[in-house]
Amino acid sequence: MASVKEGKPAPPFTLEGGDGKRVSLEDFAGKNVILYFYPKDDTPGCTKEACGFRDLWKEIGKKNAVVLGVSADTGESHRKFASKYKLPFPLLSDPDRKTMKTYGAYGEKMMYGKKTVGVIRSTVWIGPDGRVQKHWARVSDAAKHPEQVLAALEGARD
Repeated sequence: MASVKEGKPAPPFTLEGGDGKRVSLEDFAGKNVILYFYPKDDTPGCTKEACGFRDLWKEIGKKNAVVLGVSADTGESHRKFASKYKLPFPLLSDPDRKTMKTYGAYGEKMMYGKKTVGVIRSTVWIGPDGRVQKHWARVSDAAKHPEQVLAALEGARD
């Protein structure tokens, strides 16, 4: 079960980015971190969501925030995806899905009316103090979600 609760410290993680560098939550101490989990590089919903975060990148940045995308895809896959859509934020690989499981982003879900096990599209906003500010446990509309995240950031007190 997810150990992500609003107001509680976010679980630490270290994952490899598309550039081969290790990225840890602690690298972003003092910043808002938008950690979003998605099923697969270059699929329709995931592309819309990634491009939404790209298009709002400057606005999100003004809120002292960084965006980190996480999927089980390889670094090579992330590099192609990021390059194809000019994504300005890191995509991190979680091949054993350990971080996804910790954050409640992997497990049972409904797909086309059937129960399956897989990546659950979700987002966690971690505040500058390392605590979970908001957890979108199941994102229903990938295309609109980045705007919801920005609206939440804009509603926060600076």
